[in-house]
Amino acid sequence: QVLLEESGGGSVESGGSLTLACRTSNYPYDKYCLAWFRQAPGKEREGVAAILVNGTTAYAESVKDRFTVSQDSAKRTMYLQMSDLTPGDTATYYCANARSTSFYPGHHYCRNLLERGMEYWGKGTEVTVTG
Repeated sequence: QVLLEESGGGSVESGGSLTLACRTSNYPYDKYCLAWFRQAPGKEREGVAAILVNGTTAYAESVKDRFTVSQDSAKRTMYLQMSDLTPGDTATYYCANARSTSFYPGHHYCRNLLERGMEYWGKGTEVTVTG
């Protein structure tokens, strides 16, 4: 059973920082890209950042220069370092993966932060930015 588990959410004041983690298991880690999505109350889920199998990263314009996505392959964990947070960043943050092979273009979905192509999802972690 493929598992993705987010952690690190919480409440932080405007201008603050937070780092999320997405721990994964039970699939060939080096064959899947990973991405972060978020859903604010009353809004649709949107892509935030992604990291491809080759380490290339992608970001939504709204978080570029404030968020950094990274991974520790040995720990099978993806991270999202968030800084200069604003109330607009308040949301439930999800991680998801997609196969990146010749049979499935997960890299396309990850690079373009396309929800429809992601295969497995975590249950999310809540981030609240106050002030």
